Amino acid sequence: MPTMLTDSEYRHARKEKRLAIGVYPETSLADARQARDEAKRLLAQSIDPSTAKRLAKQLGHQAAINTFEAVAIEWLEQVHQHEVVPAHYQRNKRRLERDVFPVIGKRPASELSPPEVLSCLRKIEARGYIETAHRVKTLCSQVFRYGISTGRVERDPTVDLRGALKPHKTQHYPAITDPKEIPALLNALDGYGGQPTTIAALKLAPLVFTRPGELRQAKWADIDLEAATWTFQASKTALPHIVPLPNQAVEILRELHGLTGRSEFVFPGVRSSKRPMSNNTINAALKNLGFKDKMTGHGFRAMARTVLAERLNYPEQYIEQQLAHAVKDSNGRAYNRTTHLEQRREMLQAWADYLDTLRSSSAQAASASKHEAPPALP
Repeated sequence: MPTMLTDSEYRHARKEKRLAIGVYPETSLADARQARDEAKRLLAQSIDPSTAKRLAKQLGHQAAINTFEAVAIEWLEQVHQHEVVPAHYQRNKRRLERDVFPVIGKRPASELSPPEVLSCLRKIEARGYIETAHRVKTLCSQVFRYGISTGRVERDPTVDLRGALKPHKTQHYPAITDPKEIPALLNALDGYGGQPTTIAALKLAPLVFTRPGELRQAKWADIDLEAATWTFQASKTALPHIVPLPNQAVEILRELHGLTGRSEFVFPGVRSSKRPMSNNTINAALKNLGFKDKMTGHGFRAMARTVLAERLNYPEQYIEQQLAHAVKDSNGRAYNRTTHLEQRREMLQAWADYLDTLRSSSAQAASASKHEAPPALP
Protein backbone atom coordinates (compact mmCIF):
# COMPACT_ATOMS: atom_id res chain seq x y z
CA MET A 1 0.00 0.00 0.00
CA PRO A 2 1.44 3.46 -0.92
CA THR A 3 2.84 5.35 2.05
CA MET A 4 3.41 9.10 2.31
CA LEU A 5 7.05 9.90 3.07
CA THR A 6 7.57 12.99 5.22
CA ASP A 7 10.48 14.60 6.87
CA SER A 8 10.37 15.36 10.55
CA GLU A 9 8.72 18.53 11.70
CA TYR A 10 10.74 21.70 11.30
CA ARG A 11 10.42 25.30 12.37
CA HIS A 12 10.64 28.28 10.06
CA ALA A 13 9.73 31.85 10.93
CA ARG A 14 8.63 30.64 14.39
CA LYS A 15 6.09 28.25 12.87
CA GLU A 16 6.04 24.47 13.03
CA LYS A 17 5.73 22.87 9.57
CA ARG A 18 5.93 19.46 8.00
CA LEU A 19 7.41 18.76 4.52
CA ALA A 20 5.77 16.17 2.24
CA ILE A 21 8.46 14.49 0.14
CA GLY A 22 6.57 11.91 -1.91
CA VAL A 23 4.72 8.61 -1.97
CA TYR A 24 6.47 5.26 -1.51
CA PRO A 25 7.27 3.25 -3.62
CA GLU A 26 7.00 5.87 -6.42
CA THR A 27 9.54 7.91 -4.45
CA SER A 28 12.49 5.74 -3.43
CA LEU A 29 14.06 5.93 0.01
CA ALA A 30 17.27 7.23 -1.57
CA ASP A 31 15.35 10.05 -3.26
CA ALA A 32 13.57 10.76 0.02
CA ARG A 33 16.88 11.03 1.90
CA GLN A 34 18.23 13.35 -0.84
CA ALA A 35 15.12 15.56 -0.56
CA ARG A 36 15.51 15.63 3.24
CA ASP A 37 19.15 16.72 2.98
CA GLU A 38 18.20 19.42 0.47
CA ALA A 39 15.51 20.67 2.86
CA LYS A 40 18.07 20.90 5.69
CA ARG A 41 20.40 22.84 3.39
CA LEU A 42 17.64 25.33 2.58
CA LEU A 43 16.75 25.72 6.27
CA ALA A 44 20.40 26.50 7.01
CA GLN A 45 20.04 29.39 4.55
CA SER A 46 16.76 30.53 6.22
CA ILE A 47 14.72 29.32 3.23
CA ASP A 48 11.41 27.55 3.83
CA PRO A 49 11.63 24.14 2.03
CA SER A 50 7.85 23.98 1.45
CA THR A 51 7.81 27.41 -0.16
CA ALA A 52 10.82 26.55 -2.31
CA LYS A 53 9.15 23.32 -3.49
CA ARG A 54 5.93 25.15 -4.39
CA LEU A 55 7.83 27.84 -6.33
CA ALA A 56 9.82 25.22 -8.22
CA LYS A 57 6.60 23.50 -9.24
CA GLN A 58 5.11 26.80 -10.40
CA LEU A 59 8.24 27.68 -12.36
CA GLY A 60 8.19 24.26 -13.99
CA HIS A 61 4.58 24.77 -15.06
CA GLN A 62 5.38 28.24 -16.32
CA ALA A 63 8.27 26.90 -18.40
CA ALA A 64 6.00 24.21 -19.86
CA ILE A 65 3.43 26.73 -21.10
CA ASN A 66 6.13 28.99 -22.54
CA THR A 67 7.77 26.50 -24.90
CA PHE A 68 7.61 27.33 -28.59
CA GLU A 69 5.23 24.41 -29.13
CA ALA A 70 2.87 25.57 -26.37
CA VAL A 71 2.81 29.14 -27.68
CA ALA A 72 2.32 27.90 -31.25
CA ILE A 73 -0.59 25.62 -30.34
CA GLU A 74 -2.23 28.44 -28.43
CA TRP A 75 -1.80 30.75 -31.44
CA LEU A 76 -3.22 28.11 -33.79
CA GLU A 77 -6.31 27.54 -31.65
CA GLN A 78 -6.96 31.05 -30.38
CA VAL A 79 -6.08 33.08 -33.48
CA HIS A 80 -5.13 31.29 -36.67
CA GLN A 81 -8.08 28.95 -37.06
CA HIS A 82 -10.41 31.95 -36.88
CA GLU A 83 -8.49 33.84 -39.58
CA VAL A 84 -8.30 31.24 -42.34
CA VAL A 85 -10.41 28.48 -43.84
CA PRO A 86 -10.18 25.01 -42.20
CA ALA A 87 -8.05 23.48 -44.97
CA HIS A 88 -5.45 26.26 -44.70
CA TYR A 89 -5.43 25.97 -40.90
CA GLN A 90 -4.87 22.21 -41.01
CA ARG A 91 -2.09 22.60 -43.60
CA ASN A 92 -0.20 25.11 -41.45
CA LYS A 93 -0.75 23.05 -38.31
CA ARG A 94 0.77 20.00 -40.04
CA ARG A 95 3.76 22.08 -41.16
CA LEU A 96 4.51 23.10 -37.59
CA GLU A 97 3.95 19.60 -36.21
CA ARG A 98 6.14 17.97 -38.86
CA ASP A 99 8.95 20.49 -39.38
CA VAL A 100 9.20 22.67 -36.27
CA PHE A 101 7.98 21.02 -33.07
CA PRO A 102 10.40 18.04 -33.27
CA VAL A 103 13.36 20.45 -33.62
CA ILE A 104 12.66 23.49 -31.40
CA GLY A 105 9.20 22.79 -29.97
CA LYS A 106 10.37 22.00 -26.42
CA ARG A 107 12.65 25.04 -26.18
CA PRO A 108 11.37 28.13 -24.32
CA ALA A 109 10.14 30.49 -27.01
CA SER A 110 11.85 33.45 -25.32
CA GLU A 111 15.27 31.74 -25.49
CA LEU A 112 15.27 30.75 -29.15
CA SER A 113 17.98 32.45 -31.17
CA PRO A 114 18.07 33.20 -34.91
CA PRO A 115 20.63 30.42 -35.56
CA GLU A 116 18.39 27.86 -33.83
CA VAL A 117 15.40 28.81 -35.95
CA LEU A 118 17.59 28.85 -39.06
CA SER A 119 18.84 25.33 -38.35
CA CYS A 120 15.22 24.19 -38.25
CA LEU A 121 14.51 25.83 -41.62
CA ARG A 122 17.72 24.43 -43.11
CA LYS A 123 16.40 20.90 -42.54
CA ILE A 124 13.40 21.73 -44.75
CA GLU A 125 15.68 23.27 -47.37
CA ALA A 126 17.82 20.14 -47.37
CA ARG A 127 14.80 18.11 -48.46
CA GLY A 128 14.41 20.41 -51.45
CA TYR A 129 11.28 22.22 -50.21
CA ILE A 130 12.40 25.83 -50.60
CA GLU A 131 8.91 27.32 -50.72
CA THR A 132 7.87 25.35 -47.62
CA ALA A 133 10.92 26.67 -45.74
CA HIS A 134 9.82 30.23 -46.47
CA ARG A 135 6.24 29.46 -45.44
CA VAL A 136 7.38 27.86 -42.17
CA LYS A 137 9.57 30.90 -41.45
CA THR A 138 6.47 33.07 -41.82
CA LEU A 139 4.51 30.78 -39.49
CA CYS A 140 7.27 30.92 -36.87
CA SER A 141 7.27 34.70 -37.11
CA GLN A 142 3.52 34.77 -36.46
CA VAL A 143 3.99 32.54 -33.40
CA PHE A 144 6.76 34.76 -32.02
CA ARG A 145 4.65 37.89 -32.56
CA TYR A 146 1.81 36.22 -30.68
CA GLY A 147 4.25 35.39 -27.89
CA ILE A 148 5.28 39.05 -27.76
CA SER A 149 1.66 40.18 -27.51
CA THR A 150 1.00 37.74 -24.63
CA GLY A 151 4.13 38.79 -22.74
CA ARG A 152 6.10 35.56 -23.14
CA VAL A 153 8.57 36.61 -25.85
CA GLU A 154 10.56 39.82 -26.16
CA ARG A 155 11.39 39.78 -29.88
CA ASP A 156 10.91 37.86 -33.12
CA PRO A 157 14.24 36.18 -34.07
CA THR A 158 13.07 35.47 -37.63
CA VAL A 159 13.56 39.17 -38.39
CA ASP A 160 17.30 38.50 -38.38
CA LEU A 161 16.91 35.72 -40.97
CA ARG A 162 16.12 38.02 -43.87
CA GLY A 163 18.07 36.76 -46.87
CA ALA A 164 19.33 33.67 -45.03
CA LEU A 165 17.18 31.19 -46.96
CA LYS A 166 17.59 30.20 -50.58
CA PRO A 167 15.37 32.41 -52.74
CA HIS A 168 12.10 30.87 -53.81
CA LYS A 169 11.25 31.27 -57.46
CA THR A 170 7.58 32.09 -57.95
CA GLN A 171 5.83 29.44 -59.98
CA HIS A 172 3.96 30.81 -62.96
CA TYR A 173 1.21 28.54 -64.19
CA PRO A 174 0.98 28.09 -67.97
CA ALA A 175 -1.80 30.31 -69.27
CA ILE A 176 -3.19 31.51 -72.59
CA THR A 177 -3.56 35.29 -72.44
CA ASP A 178 -3.46 36.27 -76.10
CA PRO A 179 -7.05 36.85 -77.36
CA LYS A 180 -6.03 35.36 -80.70
CA GLU A 181 -5.33 32.02 -79.02
CA ILE A 182 -8.40 31.94 -76.75
CA PRO A 183 -10.96 30.81 -79.42
CA ALA A 184 -9.05 27.59 -80.08
CA LEU A 185 -9.08 26.86 -76.34
CA LEU A 186 -12.80 27.57 -76.00
CA ASN A 187 -13.66 25.41 -79.01
CA ALA A 188 -11.59 22.57 -77.58
CA LEU A 189 -13.40 22.85 -74.25
CA ASP A 190 -16.77 22.80 -76.01
CA GLY A 191 -15.79 19.64 -77.87
CA TYR A 192 -14.46 17.69 -74.89
CA GLY A 193 -16.01 14.23 -74.68
CA GLY A 194 -15.34 13.27 -71.06
CA GLN A 195 -17.57 12.99 -68.00
CA PRO A 196 -20.51 15.46 -67.92
CA THR A 197 -19.27 16.96 -64.63
CA THR A 198 -15.82 17.49 -66.12
CA ILE A 199 -17.32 19.12 -69.21
CA ALA A 200 -19.35 21.47 -67.01
CA ALA A 201 -16.31 22.34 -64.90
CA LEU A 202 -14.24 23.07 -68.02
CA LYS A 203 -16.94 25.39 -69.36
CA LEU A 204 -17.45 27.13 -66.03
CA ALA A 205 -13.75 27.64 -65.21
CA PRO A 206 -13.10 30.48 -67.71
CA LEU A 207 -16.38 32.21 -66.79
CA VAL A 208 -15.76 32.53 -63.02
CA PHE A 209 -11.93 32.13 -62.90
CA THR A 210 -11.84 31.08 -59.23
CA ARG A 211 -9.00 29.00 -57.86
CA PRO A 212 -9.19 25.39 -59.13
CA GLY A 213 -9.66 24.03 -55.60
CA GLU A 214 -12.54 26.43 -54.97
CA LEU A 215 -14.24 25.38 -58.19
CA ARG A 216 -13.96 21.62 -57.74
CA GLN A 217 -15.12 21.86 -54.09
CA ALA A 218 -18.11 24.08 -54.90
CA LYS A 219 -21.26 23.14 -52.96
CA TRP A 220 -24.85 23.51 -54.08
CA ALA A 221 -25.73 25.04 -50.70
CA ASP A 222 -23.48 28.00 -51.53
CA ILE A 223 -25.04 28.68 -54.93
CA ASP A 224 -28.20 30.76 -55.38
CA LEU A 225 -29.30 30.33 -58.98
CA GLU A 226 -32.21 32.76 -58.58
CA ALA A 227 -29.93 35.53 -57.31
CA ALA A 228 -27.14 34.33 -59.62
CA THR A 229 -24.50 34.33 -56.87
CA TRP A 230 -22.01 31.85 -55.48
CA THR A 231 -20.83 32.67 -51.95
CA PHE A 232 -18.01 30.80 -50.22
CA GLN A 233 -14.89 31.29 -48.14
CA ALA A 234 -11.87 32.07 -50.27
CA SER A 235 -8.96 29.64 -49.95
CA LYS A 236 -6.55 32.00 -48.19
CA THR A 237 -8.84 33.73 -45.72
CA ALA A 238 -11.95 33.17 -43.69
CA LEU A 239 -13.69 36.12 -45.34
CA PRO A 240 -16.73 35.42 -47.54
CA HIS A 241 -16.23 35.78 -51.26
CA ILE A 242 -19.15 36.45 -53.61
CA VAL A 243 -18.97 35.45 -57.25
CA PRO A 244 -21.74 37.05 -59.34
CA LEU A 245 -22.71 34.46 -61.94
CA PRO A 246 -23.16 35.55 -65.56
CA ASN A 247 -26.12 34.18 -67.49
CA GLN A 248 -23.94 31.61 -69.24
CA ALA A 249 -22.74 30.22 -65.90
CA VAL A 250 -26.28 30.01 -64.52
CA GLU A 251 -27.34 28.04 -67.60
CA ILE A 252 -24.50 25.55 -67.13
CA LEU A 253 -25.31 25.13 -63.44
CA ARG A 254 -29.07 24.68 -64.02
CA GLU A 255 -28.37 21.89 -66.46
CA LEU A 256 -25.82 20.30 -64.13
CA HIS A 257 -28.18 20.48 -61.14
CA GLY A 258 -30.39 17.85 -62.74
CA LEU A 259 -27.41 15.51 -62.71
CA THR A 260 -25.62 16.25 -59.41
CA GLY A 261 -28.21 18.23 -57.45
CA ARG A 262 -28.65 15.44 -54.87
CA SER A 263 -24.97 15.56 -54.00
CA GLU A 264 -23.43 18.06 -51.60
CA PHE A 265 -20.90 18.94 -54.27
CA VAL A 266 -21.56 20.60 -57.61
CA PHE A 267 -18.77 18.48 -59.12
CA PRO A 268 -18.78 15.18 -57.19
CA GLY A 269 -16.09 12.60 -57.71
CA VAL A 270 -16.56 9.72 -60.12
CA ARG A 271 -16.10 7.06 -57.45
CA SER A 272 -18.10 8.72 -54.68
CA SER A 273 -20.62 11.56 -54.66
CA LYS A 274 -19.61 12.29 -51.08
CA ARG A 275 -16.26 13.67 -52.23
CA PRO A 276 -15.49 16.45 -54.71
CA MET A 277 -13.88 15.99 -58.08
CA SER A 278 -10.19 15.07 -58.07
CA ASN A 279 -7.77 18.00 -58.00
CA ASN A 280 -6.12 16.72 -61.18
CA THR A 281 -9.27 16.32 -63.28
CA ILE A 282 -9.25 19.68 -65.06
CA ASN A 283 -5.51 19.69 -65.74
CA ALA A 284 -5.69 16.13 -67.05
CA ALA A 285 -8.54 17.13 -69.40
CA LEU A 286 -6.56 20.12 -70.69
CA LYS A 287 -3.58 17.86 -71.27
CA ASN A 288 -5.76 15.39 -73.23
CA LEU A 289 -7.04 18.29 -75.33
CA GLY A 290 -3.47 19.13 -76.35
CA PHE A 291 -2.80 22.06 -74.01
CA LYS A 292 -0.02 20.52 -71.93
CA ASP A 293 2.44 23.26 -70.88
CA LYS A 294 0.09 25.82 -72.46
CA MET A 295 -2.89 26.00 -70.11
CA THR A 296 -3.83 24.87 -66.59
CA GLY A 297 -6.88 25.21 -64.40
CA HIS A 298 -5.13 28.02 -62.56
CA GLY A 299 -4.29 29.64 -65.90
CA PHE A 300 -7.90 30.75 -66.40
CA ARG A 301 -7.29 33.33 -63.66
CA ALA A 302 -4.30 34.82 -65.50
CA MET A 303 -6.25 34.77 -68.75
CA ALA A 304 -9.17 36.71 -67.27
CA ARG A 305 -6.96 39.13 -65.34
CA THR A 306 -4.91 40.03 -68.42
CA VAL A 307 -7.75 40.44 -70.90
CA LEU A 308 -10.11 42.22 -68.50
CA ALA A 309 -7.44 44.84 -67.83
CA GLU A 310 -5.82 45.17 -71.25
CA ARG A 311 -8.74 44.62 -73.64
CA LEU A 312 -11.92 45.35 -71.67
CA ASN A 313 -10.33 48.12 -69.58
CA TYR A 314 -11.85 47.20 -66.22
CA PRO A 315 -10.29 48.76 -63.06
CA GLU A 316 -7.67 46.62 -61.35
CA GLN A 317 -9.57 47.02 -58.09
CA TYR A 318 -12.61 45.13 -59.43
CA ILE A 319 -10.46 42.44 -61.02
CA GLU A 320 -8.40 41.84 -57.87
CA GLN A 321 -11.54 41.69 -55.77
CA GLN A 322 -13.01 39.13 -58.11
CA LEU A 323 -9.80 37.08 -57.92
CA ALA A 324 -10.14 37.15 -54.10
CA HIS A 325 -6.66 38.59 -53.73
CA ALA A 326 -5.73 40.18 -50.41
CA VAL A 327 -5.14 43.61 -51.90
CA LYS A 328 -5.32 46.82 -49.88
CA ASP A 329 -6.39 50.34 -50.59
CA SER A 330 -4.26 53.46 -50.14
CA ASN A 331 -5.16 53.59 -46.44
CA GLY A 332 -3.94 50.03 -45.83
CA ARG A 333 -7.40 48.55 -45.38
CA ALA A 334 -8.09 45.19 -47.01
CA TYR A 335 -10.80 45.33 -49.66
CA ASN A 336 -14.09 43.88 -48.54
CA ARG A 337 -14.75 41.17 -51.09
CA THR A 338 -18.51 41.67 -50.81
CA THR A 339 -18.27 45.26 -52.11
CA HIS A 340 -18.63 46.51 -55.67
CA LEU A 341 -20.91 43.54 -56.28
CA GLU A 342 -22.94 45.20 -59.03
CA GLN A 343 -19.82 46.47 -60.79
CA ARG A 344 -18.30 43.01 -60.65
CA ARG A 345 -21.55 41.48 -61.86
CA GLU A 346 -21.47 43.74 -64.91
CA MET A 347 -17.79 42.88 -65.42
CA LEU A 348 -18.32 39.12 -65.35
CA GLN A 349 -21.28 39.33 -67.72
CA ALA A 350 -19.20 41.44 -70.12
CA TRP A 351 -16.39 38.88 -69.81
CA ALA A 352 -18.71 35.96 -70.58
CA ASP A 353 -20.17 37.83 -73.57
CA TYR A 354 -16.65 38.64 -74.79
CA LEU A 355 -15.73 34.93 -74.71
CA ASP A 356 -18.88 34.15 -76.69
CA THR A 357 -17.89 36.78 -79.24
CA LEU A 358 -14.44 35.23 -79.63
CA ARG A 359 -15.99 31.81 -80.01
CA SER A 360 -18.53 33.05 -82.56
CA SER A 361 -15.98 35.03 -84.57
CA SER A 362 -13.75 31.98 -84.77
CA ALA A 363 -16.60 29.80 -86.02
CA GLN A 364 -17.59 32.36 -88.66
CA ALA A 365 -13.99 32.68 -89.85
CA ALA A 366 -13.68 28.90 -90.11
CA SER A 367 -16.95 28.66 -92.03
CA ALA A 368 -15.96 31.41 -94.45
CA SER A 369 -12.62 29.75 -95.10
CA LYS A 370 -14.34 26.41 -95.73
CA HIS A 371 -16.69 27.86 -98.34
CA GLU A 372 -14.15 29.93 -100.22
CA ALA A 373 -14.20 29.18 -103.95
CA PRO A 374 -11.25 27.05 -105.08
CA PRO A 375 -8.65 28.88 -107.15
CA ALA A 376 -9.20 28.78 -110.96
CA LEU A 377 -7.18 26.24 -112.89
CA PRO A 378 -4.46 27.68 -115.10
